[in-house]
Amino acid sequence: MAIIDKPSNKFSAQFWTGTGNAQNITGVDFQPDLVITKAQYATSQGYFFDAIRGATKFLAAQTSDAEGTSAQSLKSFNSDGFTIGTANEVSYNGETWAAWSWKANGQGSSNTAGTINTTYTSVDTDSGCSIIKYTGNGTADATIGHGLGVVPATIFFKNLASNNWIVYHRSLGTGHYLTLNTTGASDSASGAWCTPSATLIQFNQVFGATNTSNASYIAYCFAEKDLYSKFGSYVGNDSTDGSFVYLPFKPAFVMIKRTNSANDWIMLDDKRNNYSLPTTQDNFNVVNSRLLANETNAEAYTNLLDFVSNGLKMRATYGGVNGANDSFVYMAIAKNPFVTSTGNGSIPCTAR
Repeated sequence: MAIIDKPSNKFSAQFWTGTGNAQNITGVDFQPDLVITKAQYATSQGYFFDAIRGATKFLAAQTSDAEGTSAQSLKSFNSDGFTIGTANEVSYNGETWAAWSWKANGQGSSNTAGTINTTYTSVDTDSGCSIIKYTGNGTADATIGHGLGVVPATIFFKNLASNNWIVYHRSLGTGHYLTLNTTGASDSASGAWCTPSATLIQFNQVFGATNTSNASYIAYCFAEKDLYSKFGSYVGNDSTDGSFVYLPFKPAFVMIKRTNSANDWIMLDDKRNNYSLPTTQDNFNVVNSRLLANETNAEAYTNLLDFVSNGLKMRATYGGVNGANDSFVYMAIAKNPFVTSTGNGSIPCTAR
């Protein structure tokens, strides 16, 4: 399997200040196929845009709302980023915005491997990212092809009409799911609601959020790739000398969700940090600027954890990442891998 020498060719975090005018957001280093945007300092929705549904079409992460369209939102996907329009949701004058971008394969094409032929499946097998649009058939045991060639580790499902976001994470098993637009703990379906394989996603129930007859859906699938991405779980200890999560890379982006009880979906990256907090003067690995996928809240600052060369070290008693004996799942994307495809030795991954 190919090693991704430069993770920034597959994932990128970008930031800009709104002017109320259209802007080209560059420096992504590839043409993105999935972009999530969120204001940093103002209350705002977080929006999912993707190349399959097309520019200007958005899904709000914080609600069960149907897909929306705004000609002045994300206007186009470009070779080195994307263009935003004049809408307040992406360009409010003076507000700073964050965006996280993933590479797939443009609009893609229909995947006919399952009992449901997808409308489009856009896949980058190297990075393990697949975007799927399909129409449900309301049948138990229905299957759709995801094109990854390996079993997905995490899948985000959204009915393009009004319905909750449903999230599969392999650490929870096939009988449990999370809801992106709520703080809720993991929920269980009566029997496995979704079973992924290396080629297919099988729906073992008629689930309104994933397979209602004639309803349109989007699914964002992520597979674990050595030295580039990892999807797992850990148990917190409610200590500033907190739990350690080993990763075979220095992380660039992490999303964490407590699963045994209610808490937020916490998004962290290596580019946002508030160095005015006292402890960061002595600890340059700390990541303290968090945004919430499930809330409209502005960015908040707490010395939550360290991004270190080989993983995550919890540094807070904050229940959203390190509650005592609480269970958490995470998805993590690499900044730098330990090993590259050139040479035989390990490549040092330094912390800040």
